[in-house]
Amino acid sequence: MPEVSLTFPDGSVRGYDAATTGAALAEQISRSLARKAVAYVLDGTVRDLSDPLEKSGRVEILTRDDPRALELIRHDAAHVLAEAVQDLWPGTQVTIGPVVENGFYYDFARNEPFTPEDFPAIEKKMREIIARNRPFTREVWPRDKARQVFRDKGEAYKVELIDAIPEGQDLKIYAQGDWFDLCRGPHMVSTGQVGNAFKLMKVAGAYWRGDSNNPMLTRIYGTAWATQEDLDAYLNLLAEAEKRDHRRLGREMDLFHFQEEGPGVVFWHAKGWKMFQSLVSYMRRRLDEQGYEEVNAPQVLDKSLWETSGHWGWYRDSMFKVTVAGDDTDDDRIFALKPMNCPGHVEIFKHGLKSYRELPVKIAEFGAVHRYEPSGALHGLMRVRGFTQDDAHIFCTEEQLAGECLRINDLVLSTYADFGFEEVSVKLSTRPEKSVGSDAAWENAERIMSDVLEKIAAQSAGRIKTSINPGEGAFYGPKFEYVLRDAIGREWQCGTTQVDFNMPERFGAFYIDAASEKKRPVMIHRAICGSMERFLGILIENHAGHFPLWLAPQQVVVATITSDADDYARNVVRKLKDAGLSAQADLRNEKINYKVREHSLMKVPVILVCGRREAEEGSVNVRRLGSREQQSMRLDEAVATLRDEAVTPDRRRKATGGQAGG
Repeated sequence: MPEVSLTFPDGSVRGYDAATTGAALAEQISRSLARKAVAYVLDGTVRDLSDPLEKSGRVEILTRDDPRALELIRHDAAHVLAEAVQDLWPGTQVTIGPVVENGFYYDFARNEPFTPEDFPAIEKKMREIIARNRPFTREVWPRDKARQVFRDKGEAYKVELIDAIPEGQDLKIYAQGDWFDLCRGPHMVSTGQVGNAFKLMKVAGAYWRGDSNNPMLTRIYGTAWATQEDLDAYLNLLAEAEKRDHRRLGREMDLFHFQEEGPGVVFWHAKGWKMFQSLVSYMRRRLDEQGYEEVNAPQVLDKSLWETSGHWGWYRDSMFKVTVAGDDTDDDRIFALKPMNCPGHVEIFKHGLKSYRELPVKIAEFGAVHRYEPSGALHGLMRVRGFTQDDAHIFCTEEQLAGECLRINDLVLSTYADFGFEEVSVKLSTRPEKSVGSDAAWENAERIMSDVLEKIAAQSAGRIKTSINPGEGAFYGPKFEYVLRDAIGREWQCGTTQVDFNMPERFGAFYIDAASEKKRPVMIHRAICGSMERFLGILIENHAGHFPLWLAPQQVVVATITSDADDYARNVVRKLKDAGLSAQADLRNEKINYKVREHSLMKVPVILVCGRREAEEGSVNVRRLGSREQQSMRLDEAVATLRDEAVTPDRRRKATGGQAGG
């Protein structure tokens, strides 16, 4: 066998026989490393330790405690799950079992679906299989042999998978003792390396290959981690996330609901709609500071406009279509509910001649858009079919592009900070495999965006994390994605800045330059919250319903101890409202502890308690959400304190002369 040249992490380069396996390589480096090794990496690809080196490249031995080994742990756990199920319920067919975020799943075909009550028996059997520590071995089978073996086992789904594998590709069979499965690999050395830090989480129905015309299978989800401590931390995170679930809090706080007659659209209740409008009002003020002009484009537009923009070709299946069949043949046209606002904004920009002196032109809209999402993907406010974008488009010269991107960055970061999000990262997503536009335009746009990304990193002095996301740009241009981290460490992608050299050309948009010539503007697609509904859902979960006073849907409740204080309580509410606060009186003939408990469950930030003594003294007892303490204050002092506390961050900044920006 020829010799290959391997480059190690420390930069050293050595030659080896190409037939040398990863296991042999680890043994030659050190016996202790060989004992801990679970796989090796060659030029970024994870491979079985039994694989020969075959070619030159950068090599690294992977141990179980390496974060990259977590995917292997989960992959192997899926195989252990499948063996356990077939051992306990012979005749069950296994289909596919991939690794997913935070875990794995396996789909099973069985006459009687599995339930969570089956989990203890399955987990016990999985631990037995792991304890046996059987080695993972791999063989490559001829197609006919693989088809016949799985057919004889009654594994019809595996036969279908084999038939779907293109001719010329190896059919790999991985075994763990007597049990085996069709699999691309790679795997660790043995089942014992999976460890016991795993847990089965839930069951769900899943159509074979995601097609509703196919049989329904039972999907068992599990999670697996390198250590018990990691598993415990993850389960604690899930428990905390469940407490913060915006759907539950939405019900408890009477904010919104969903129902089957309107799948994927929100039924806003009065309190929730007030929060929504507070969010919109805040954003309107921020945009006004930055010189944006708010517009409103039509909801329904002819498909020809979407063909011009390119969305019809790229996103037609995700658009809601409307066909009008009237008496007039001119009405026999196909329309679509707008899935985004950009084509309408281009048409508004085109209306009237624009000079270079007017650029940049900043057009903003809180546009209601509709996109078809599969019913299984819908998730409260986080994934809906109808939502509102805080959308804006900036038409500028190429020379203005970098500066506008930096101004957008400052606006995004200061907005997130106002809502309590300090940990933010920015990712530059570059040209995808399928795109429109010339190579030169893409290269120029990516160069400008790369320079801006460097400036963002430099300006933040390392506070903002930046990275490249190769191939994940929009079909018309590269983009920045803003990802924020919430109170329990989850990441949410919200804001975007997308550069577009193509849409202005498609629509024939232009401005008149200094030489009185027509010139194409650069178009920047920009969102800060993204979906206002989703951003509000993130806020609900981030604050666990304990909102700052300026954002709370119901700011103050004035609760009476005795009916003697009713008139005084009404006067307190009037003073609070005069100060611009949202307040109401609770004059019910109930014990004060009952009232306090009820309003606390509704997450009211401040409860002012009034009795006969408070009415005589002109005072109130102030109770804060989450605290058992109460503070007696003069009424005027309490009103002034709460009024100051309820000032929105942008207005406070303006009043004190503070600077907005990241």
